[in-house]
Amino acid sequence: MASDVPSVTELLQEARRVYMLEFGNESPQVAACAPGRVNLIGEHTDYNQGLVLPMALPLVTVVVGSRASGRDVTVVTTSKDADEPRRVVFNLSSDASALSPGSPRWANYVKGVVQHYRAPFVQGFRAVIVSSVPLGGGLSSSASLEVAFYTFLQQLKPDDGDKLSKALACQQAEHTHAGVPCGIMDQFVSVLGREGHALLIDCRSLEASPIPLTDPDLVILITNSNVKHSLAGSEYPIRRQNCEEAAAILGKASLRDATVKDLEDARDRLNDVNYRRARHVIEEIDRTARAAEALKKGAYKEFGKLMVESHNSLRDLYEVSCRELDELVSAAMEVDGLFGSRMTGGGFGGCTVTLLQASAVDKTILQIQERYRGTPTFYVTTPSEGARALSLL
Repeated sequence: MASDVPSVTELLQEARRVYMLEFGNESPQVAACAPGRVNLIGEHTDYNQGLVLPMALPLVTVVVGSRASGRDVTVVTTSKDADEPRRVVFNLSSDASALSPGSPRWANYVKGVVQHYRAPFVQGFRAVIVSSVPLGGGLSSSASLEVAFYTFLQQLKPDDGDKLSKALACQQAEHTHAGVPCGIMDQFVSVLGREGHALLIDCRSLEASPIPLTDPDLVILITNSNVKHSLAGSEYPIRRQNCEEAAAILGKASLRDATVKDLEDARDRLNDVNYRRARHVIEEIDRTARAAEALKKGAYKEFGKLMVESHNSLRDLYEVSCRELDELVSAAMEVDGLFGSRMTGGGFGGCTVTLLQASAVDKTILQIQERYRGTPTFYVTTPSEGARALSLL
């Protein structure tokens, strides 16, 4: 069976309850939330200035809190998966070291957002974080936290409200404080997600085109492998370096400007690894453009075929899949009524995303449970709204 996703209202109630327990029965003044995301196609293309096609999820991070006297900041997370401690205190003094990354790791995302917030804070605050986005599942729990916290800060001290600048500030927080050189996709869709739509994002121009995804007979099934291999953190920057090296040899600012012909013409100047990484990215950008057109036309079989091609490329050329993800995709593809399936996210574990007929959901879940050697978690999802303030009334 698919997991029940707690509603935003339920998460908000839990956050308020924890806030009152932590802070002496005081009620929070403001609240905000931001979603995780699933990428339908266009993997490892965002940091190559390519195209991506994600959608915001009903899985969200909620932050509640209030201003506090003085400059002390106290933040509490309820996540059972977060590293200890789950309560941190730091001071917004002129000493920049207060916001330096450290331990616990989860607090680095908060510190990064505070540091890069576009209307600098001098007054302290208290906050509680509650989330339904699984950590390490490839559904961008980090961007969900960053964007939710930024949106929370906007309620305490408004900035100019520019959404693109907000996404870029949250991306910068991940670069400086989590040490992950991520592209813009995750923060962008968490800020700008639209209910009933996927977003085709051009990661060079930073333009987004909403693609309707409202067919009631169509379902997006996310399957969490519930594994995360240790390679995930170390291999990501290596892949990015491979791409930058290939682009430099091709004489391009990024692989967005390269064609397969450019790649083949330069093959004797590229080592095998950089050739394969670049080939995935160049072909994946083209696949994503074609997939967006297919989705507009309701050509779901064509879209599904491109999803499978994407997975195979991520497995064979980019080498970021793993046995568990391959098993999940293979099991799903044996079910009638299924259009396509692929790994989603950075890889080495996490989730797959599957496009299928609504009538095939139960069969697909049963098939995966029988074939997969692990213990998967399933989410039946729809494209959801992006970051927003929440009412506490």
